[in-house]
Amino acid sequence: MNNLWYSLPLATVNPASLGHFNPLAIAFFILFVAISLGITYWAANLTKNTSHFYTAGGNISAFQNGLALAGDFMSAASFLGIAGLVALNGFDGLIYSIGFLVGWPLVMFLIAEPLRNLGKYTFADVVAYRLQQTPVRIAAAIGTLAVISFYLIAQMVGAGELIKLLFGFEYELAVVIVGCVMMAYVIFGGMIATTWVQIIKAILLLGGTVLLAVLVLAKFGFNPTTLFAAAATKYSGVLAPGKLVSDPFDAISLGMSLMFGTGGLPHILMRFYTVSDAKAARDSVTYATAFIGVFYLLTFILGFGAMVLVGQEAIKQIGTGGNMAAPMLAQFLGGNAFLGFIAAVSFATILAVVAGLTLSGAAALSHDLWVNVVRSGHANETEQLRVARFATMLLGAFAILLGILFKGQNVAYMVGLAFAIAASGNFPALLLSMLWRRFTTTGAVASMLVGTFSSLILIYFSPTIQVTILKHASAPFPLKNPGLISIPLAFLVGIVVSLLTSEQQAQEKFAEVENRIHS
Repeated sequence: MNNLWYSLPLATVNPASLGHFNPLAIAFFILFVAISLGITYWAANLTKNTSHFYTAGGNISAFQNGLALAGDFMSAASFLGIAGLVALNGFDGLIYSIGFLVGWPLVMFLIAEPLRNLGKYTFADVVAYRLQQTPVRIAAAIGTLAVISFYLIAQMVGAGELIKLLFGFEYELAVVIVGCVMMAYVIFGGMIATTWVQIIKAILLLGGTVLLAVLVLAKFGFNPTTLFAAAATKYSGVLAPGKLVSDPFDAISLGMSLMFGTGGLPHILMRFYTVSDAKAARDSVTYATAFIGVFYLLTFILGFGAMVLVGQEAIKQIGTGGNMAAPMLAQFLGGNAFLGFIAAVSFATILAVVAGLTLSGAAALSHDLWVNVVRSGHANETEQLRVARFATMLLGAFAILLGILFKGQNVAYMVGLAFAIAASGNFPALLLSMLWRRFTTTGAVASMLVGTFSSLILIYFSPTIQVTILKHASAPFPLKNPGLISIPLAFLVGIVVSLLTSEQQAQEKFAEVENRIHS
């Protein structure tokens, strides 16, 4: 059994055959787009006000929201990026699989219920609940848009490479197509359309991943150790740590970002407002954690399967980031029909996540900035909807631009940076506002701005930008992920500034916050 893989026809996947017009694969792709646009048309008739647009009117059940949360979280970074990282780097890809998962217990026990009890549309509602609205919402919007920007890069890069693989289009044209389709159903369908596309996508993605993993394991007698042994025989060192993250400080930094970042992702936090009450919010996290846990364990099988069956050289020929490892594995195992199904599932993944991201960005621009800052809470429903849809168009155009600029980057790695910004700019202020009586407006604003900008500055001076993109010989900041510095810094600044300032009203309203959190 251990030698079974030697007899496998490893030349089945020919990189030269990919990136050309593939009718069967395109049929699956068009079918999904047609279904998603049909959902959008149905949802557009139900989206009558801002509550429907942002939170689906709070009418989503706990199980449905659990599936939608899983659909929102299992992004292109998860399916395409982690499989690619494992295929090209081996064992170290596991740090992303586990890292993305471990943040969910934190969300369940610390964030889900208080967020649902205190907020309305965005996490800024919670931070600003007992503090001064205008400065807090401006700072929160800056953090939200920074997180969304980096998250969008990953999705758009994955989408561009996928459409290029299926249609043979130029990468840039592929990114524009994805951006336009996504804008259509966010603008018209809002959260109702986004939720149902995410639910369908989660079911398809889980089903496709399980099927792909079963087919991989079938080649190795359903014994994962045989698969890993085959990988170690073919490529030396892939079962040892240190190939992707060699610096222990970088490993700790990445782990902190992935764990705490989940609690600061605006598009994930926004989903807790789509259910009717706090218990449903907590239950939805339980369902989501179960779905996500199964999925991330299987991505490890897919990565090693692609490494052994497809080969690292063939994967690199399609893209240096390794993002097409899973679709190439699907073609190896099931031909063009299975490639078409997996590619359509991947595209569904990207569309659903980009829609959720864009919706949370639109909420930050319209609800936090326009309605509560510019209009001081005095904007009617029609105006709010119009601004939200205009904000969606702006973010869609921005996503297309980012996707083109960051061509060739590994999508899981780019999402790791988004998690670092969320963990630094959003999570500390959110947690302190709910749990610490002495927290002040000045402390919240300082924490959010310092966390956001320190993470962005450190990312710019990191090897990712300086060496990989700008081609400099070295980078001023040695760590690839800034979390080890920026997360403690955001907490420290928030605490110190709050201790140096005093806000009587914020302290008096803390009792109300405590009461609402628990009831």
